[in-house]
Amino acid sequence: MKFAALVFMILFPAVISAQEKDPQAVKEQAVADTRVQTGESSAANEDGSPAVTENGAKPAVNWNTSAQTAQRSKPSKAVKDIKRPTIEGSMVGYVDNAIIGSQVRIRFDAAFNDPFPDRAEFFYAKCSCYRLLGGAGPPLSLAADPNASGPGPGIPTTINYQQLYMQAEYAPVSRFSVFTQVPIRWLQPQGFKPTPFAPFGNESGLSDVQAGFKVAALVSSSHELTFQFRAYFPSGDSSKGLGTNHYSVEPSLLYYQKLSSRWAVEGQLTYWHPIGGSAGVPVGNSEGYAGDIVNYGIGPSYRLINRENFRLAPVVELVGWKVLGGFETAGGHIDLDDAAAEVSNINIVNIKVGARASFGRHNSVYAGYGRAVTFSDWYRNLMRIEYRYSF
Repeated sequence: MKFAALVFMILFPAVISAQEKDPQAVKEQAVADTRVQTGESSAANEDGSPAVTENGAKPAVNWNTSAQTAQRSKPSKAVKDIKRPTIEGSMVGYVDNAIIGSQVRIRFDAAFNDPFPDRAEFFYAKCSCYRLLGGAGPPLSLAADPNASGPGPGIPTTINYQQLYMQAEYAPVSRFSVFTQVPIRWLQPQGFKPTPFAPFGNESGLSDVQAGFKVAALVSSSHELTFQFRAYFPSGDSSKGLGTNHYSVEPSLLYYQKLSSRWAVEGQLTYWHPIGGSAGVPVGNSEGYAGDIVNYGIGPSYRLINRENFRLAPVVELVGWKVLGGFETAGGHIDLDDAAAEVSNINIVNIKVGARASFGRHNSVYAGYGRAVTFSDWYRNLMRIEYRYSF
């Protein structure tokens, strides 16, 4: 089922895109129509010589070659390349941007009270406390994993963290772009569960680098359906809580819909799939510690101020995650004797409120606040600011 969902999200945009007309066929048809309108004859033998009529006479030839050359050199509107309609910039701050274009973006997040940072190895790797369980005797010894690569050995009750993201996206053509994102992370444990394991201190450094591409499947002046593929690379030091210590892939469907001159709505559907990851609990478990996660979101925006050189749009976004599998360390309200908890079918929903201000045609700034509305969460509160330059 998980594999089928992953394949569907990758192939669906290609099927949709195939429904559109072939631009080359449109050009050829336009050229043919132009020839008919100008009276240009296409009748000729295979060797290029003029065709002969039924009575043996050659068709009349217009010797005014200068007029023909001038007529043929005139550009025809029908022959011109079909360009993608211009769509105004995205206004959301948490849902991924469906609009393809070249841009650079700097984003800063401050998150508070993450109770299970190694859940499904989505944020950081499996707690290194599992390395020390081998000599504890059953049942804890059954959870021992000498290869656990996350921070520790203390088990944090909650953590706060900040991340600075620097992203560059380049669109060589109107329907395709490539991007890369480099994150820097700061991590602060807020307390530790009373265990014999030593706590660890604050950490900071490079997190897991991301790269990917976007392809527009459907485009008009009022909407855009985009397929996005993102890959995560284990560049962060997992022993410091800066990365997951495994690769991940994340196909997404992104959508933008302009409803009026002021209203728009944007959405996304994402499937995060870890490649590899730590062993489950116990290590012989067929299910790994990392688990697949479905992420979805929707965000309507309204342009409260809609001037030519300045636009201000409040936006409300609903963002959710469904954890399909994996484990988390019992670092909050579960007794250490349980070692770990299985986390399949956990639902997390956040509400995000913010606003984006756009200056001229290239610059925009976003500021927003997010809060978990479910008992399970990745963090209880999050604040975000962002600067984006489009070109």
